[in-house]
Amino acid sequence: MLASQRRATILGLVEDSGAVRVSELVEQLGVSDMTVRRDIEQLATEGLVERVHGGALAVGGRSSEEPGFTAKSALMQVQKNAIAMAAAQLVEPGAAIGISAGTTTYEFARAVRTVPDLTVVTNSVPVAQLLHESGAPGQTVVLTGGVRTPSDALVGPVAVAALRMLHVDRLFLGVHGMDARAGLTTPNLVEAETNQALVQTARQVCVLADHSKWGTVGLSTIIPLGSVDLLVTDPGLGPRAQQALTDAGVEIVLAAPTTARAARTTRSQA
Repeated sequence: MLASQRRATILGLVEDSGAVRVSELVEQLGVSDMTVRRDIEQLATEGLVERVHGGALAVGGRSSEEPGFTAKSALMQVQKNAIAMAAAQLVEPGAAIGISAGTTTYEFARAVRTVPDLTVVTNSVPVAQLLHESGAPGQTVVLTGGVRTPSDALVGPVAVAALRMLHVDRLFLGVHGMDARAGLTTPNLVEAETNQALVQTARQVCVLADHSKWGTVGLSTIIPLGSVDLLVTDPGLGPRAQQALTDAGVEIVLAAPTTARAARTTRSQA
């Protein structure tokens, strides 16, 4: 592959996912670490990406920048659908679940809307609206109050106060980014606090996130990786990321986009 082709590939990956790591590019492109770093440096010189330690970010992408719900909905649609379908298999009739705000969790809500007698606690306006309009008989939706964010989440002290009184079997949590050191992150400080309150309601925390979220670090940490029980993601998640997650005690479900079949990776299989 010519240098120009490599750089075009790197640029495309950055634009698609918002961020890439050098280690993942080395594996995908089959070139040396130094070659990837030179390519990123050239792209950064041309103003096409932002070079950061260990990788590159899309131009304008900052740890405090929060894309809107519509913009995020257009990304990784196939992977999100597969993740949603795999996660929906974990939900049984009569369960009480939490669903955080986010585009992947919205697809998950679409996948569980036919489950009867489901109680859903959410701070997502789109999720609540979806289930209100087309949910199965017997479903109960509890929507927290709060201040609405660009990602259509309700956050702040009103939301946190409401969540302190509630308990669910399992929380399905969407995130802005995942990182071995930073954990699960979001660009919105207040949303991080509200998501932490959501986590406190649940006996089990299940994160729904496609592979592009790995290596992305938002301004505020929600919880460390070790506080996650289960991650439902897609097979694009690299082996190093999977190892970091299993080392932290996280069970991984890989949802194949073409079939939405899930393969579980446990600590003993890593």
